[in-house]
Amino acid sequence: MATMPAGARVYVACAVLAALACLAVPPAARTPWWIVALLAALYAGCERITLPHGSGGVAPRGAGRPAPRGPDTFRTFLPVLLAGAFLLPPSAAALVALPGALLARVEQRPRGPRRIWRAARLTVAVWAASLVHRALDGPDAVAGPRFPYALVPAGAAVLAFCLVLTLLDGGILALAERVPVRAAWRGLLFRSLAPVAVHGLAGLMMAVLWRSPYGPVSALLVLLPMYVSCWVFAQYHRERAAHQATIRALVQAVDIKDGYTRGHSERVGQASMMIARELGMDDERAEVLRFAGILHDVGKLGVPTRLLRKDGPLTPDERRIIELHPEYGHEMVRGIGFLGEARSAILHHHERLDGSGYPYGLVGGQIPEFARVVAVADAFDAMTSTRSYRRARPVPAALAELERCAGAQFDPGMVHALVRALDRHGWNPAVTAGEDRAAPPAPGPPDPRPADSAGRRVP
Repeated sequence: MATMPAGARVYVACAVLAALACLAVPPAARTPWWIVALLAALYAGCERITLPHGSGGVAPRGAGRPAPRGPDTFRTFLPVLLAGAFLLPPSAAALVALPGALLARVEQRPRGPRRIWRAARLTVAVWAASLVHRALDGPDAVAGPRFPYALVPAGAAVLAFCLVLTLLDGGILALAERVPVRAAWRGLLFRSLAPVAVHGLAGLMMAVLWRSPYGPVSALLVLLPMYVSCWVFAQYHRERAAHQATIRALVQAVDIKDGYTRGHSERVGQASMMIARELGMDDERAEVLRFAGILHDVGKLGVPTRLLRKDGPLTPDERRIIELHPEYGHEMVRGIGFLGEARSAILHHHERLDGSGYPYGLVGGQIPEFARVVAVADAFDAMTSTRSYRRARPVPAALAELERCAGAQFDPGMVHALVRALDRHGWNPAVTAGEDRAAPPAPGPPDPRPADSAGRRVP
C-alpha cells in the first residue's frame, strides 16, 4: 500500500464509511459505558505490548510467493474484541476496537492509511459479530450461562467476524497488491477460522466470567494464558524475521559481487515455489524450497570476482574454480538450522540425472528432490534473463530446451511441473536493476557450447 492505487483508496474510503455507519447506530439506552471504556483501554494496552503490526492486513501473494496467512488474526489480540461482541450492543462493541487499532504499532509506511484501514476493518468485523450474537440470543445464553447452547451464538459470531475480515482483506489484496481476483480470497477464510475460534473461546470465557458473581476481575485472568501464548507466537515471528533478514543479506552480497546475475536468485526462488505448488508440497516445505532457490548461488561469495564478471569463455581451470561454488555455499549455510532440506539443494543443484553434473556426479534418484527442482528453476531463469553478452530467450523456447534436456540433465517431473505452473500463472518476475536499462545485444547465430548457470559459455 506504499503507492496505493486509486481503486484501493476508494475501497479503503468505503470501508471507513461503513465503520462510521456501524458506530453511528444508537446503542441501547442502558449501554454500560464503563465496560466499553474498560475493554477499549484493555484492548489498546494489549495491542501495544503483543505483536508488531506491519501492514494491518495480509501479505501479497503471487504464483511464486508464499500464500498470505489470512486476515490479520495472527497480529491482533482478539479475545478482548470478541468478549466485547458477546457483552455489548453492536455499536458499543465496535467502539472497543477503535482506540487500539488506531494506536497500534505500524512498521511499514504509509503508517496513517494502514492504521485507518486496520481500524475500519476491525470495527466492521466486531459490529457484525455482535449483531449475529444478539440475533441468536447470545447475551441471554452468556448471562445464564446456558451451556452448550452458548457455544452456538458464539460460534456464529466468530464465523461472521472471519467472513467480514476475509471479504475486506481479499478486496484490498486485489486492489492494492494487484493479486488476481480469483486468487485474492483463496484460502483466507479457512486459514483464519482456527486461530479466531481459539480466541473466540477465550472471549466467551471472559464474557461468562464477567457476568458471573466473580465479576470483571475474574474475567481478566483469562487474558494471562492468552497473552503468554501470543508472546510465544511473537517470539516465533521475530525469529522468522531474523531468518528472512539473514537470507536477504546473503542474497544482496551475491548480487553485489556478481552484477551479471542481479535478481537471479529471487527469480529462481519464485520459479522453485511455482514448481513446489504444482508438486503439491505443503506450505512449510514450499517455503524452505523457496529459500533453497534464493540461496542456491550463495557459494559464489567464495569465487574470485574477476571470474564471475568475465564476459568471454572460461578456461578449464577457471571452470573448475567456479564449480566449487556449490560446496562453498553448503559450507556457508551448514550451521543455519532453519534451512533444512535447502542445504542439500545448495550443494547439489548442478548435478545431472545422467551423472555428468558436479560436484559429486550423482545419478538419478541420488540427487535430492529440492536440488532437482532448483536445477530446473535455475536453468529456466538463466535462459529467460537478458545479460550484457546475450539476449534472453522467449519463455516457450526456454521450456522447449528444458523438455529437450529432460531425462538426461533435468528431472522430467520437475520440468513438467514448471510447464504446468507457467501455463496457469504465466511468468512475470520483477524487473531488476541493470536488466532493463541497457539495450540487448544484437542477435547472432546460436552458440553450440554449453552455458553455466549465468549463461556464460564454457569450453
